[in-house]
Amino acid sequence: MNLTMLVTLRTILEQGSFTAAAGVVGCSPSAVSLQVKQLEQYFGKPLFDRSTRVVAPTAFAHEVVSAVGDFSHRLQMLRSRPVVEVAGRIRVGVITSMQSDVLPQALHELRRKHPSLDVVVPPLNDSDEMISELKAARLDVALLVRPEAGGSRRLVWRELHRQPYVLLAPPNASGKTVRQLLEAYDWIGYDLSLSGGRVAARYVRSLKPDARCVMELRSMDAIVAMVAQGLGVSVVPQPRRPLVDAYAVREVGLGSRAPFRKLSLVWRNSDEGSRNVEAVAEAFATAFGLQRKL
Repeated sequence: MNLTMLVTLRTILEQGSFTAAAGVVGCSPSAVSLQVKQLEQYFGKPLFDRSTRVVAPTAFAHEVVSAVGDFSHRLQMLRSRPVVEVAGRIRVGVITSMQSDVLPQALHELRRKHPSLDVVVPPLNDSDEMISELKAARLDVALLVRPEAGGSRRLVWRELHRQPYVLLAPPNASGKTVRQLLEAYDWIGYDLSLSGGRVAARYVRSLKPDARCVMELRSMDAIVAMVAQGLGVSVVPQPRRPLVDAYAVREVGLGSRAPFRKLSLVWRNSDEGSRNVEAVAEAFATAFGLQRKL
């Protein structure tokens, strides 16, 4: 028997229906129904009375949920016992644009504060790919862009930073406004296969519907280098300050209605409260705080 099934049963009783419970636990109503049937097979007793139009929990179902509540409380007490140090192994995924931005500072912070924590950073780049790896338990935590639709309910989302989009222009560009710069220069696109790239493209085409992308790049460093050489302008999530300063490109704000992306740290619901995950979250929050001071 999977402990998740017991959590599902408790959620059904709390929410009042299979459909409502499905929305909370993050699966389909048919999957919830299947879990209930498997529990009934395990206990050898019905958990719901199906003899009427409205399916109602049996007294035995309430008995099981009561036992689950006590069991969950005991497990949480064991989990929250104070320990001397954060230790073990944790797999952390980070989107490409943040690997040279806040990741080094976060890793430095983790090594300084938690030397016994072994942090593994797999070679993953895309938000969608990392979400799949999290759900499959091949990744423990990830720093990624939260989808515009909000993201899976099976995961915990902690927003760390709202990163505005800006326009990058060559250092000697004569145009003053975003529209003038888009008219005067070729457009260097931020990878359109990424949700962030599509947000940037929508903004560009809202100002210049016939804008033609002369090249499409994923690397923020490459985009900044191309712009610095006068090869075009680009709308991108605001790059780290040292990179902009190194190439001396112009950074033009997009105003109060500028699009932004939500950079979030994400992990599975089952890992909520994990000391290792909280240590990683704290390190990234510190890294973002340091970046804002630059």
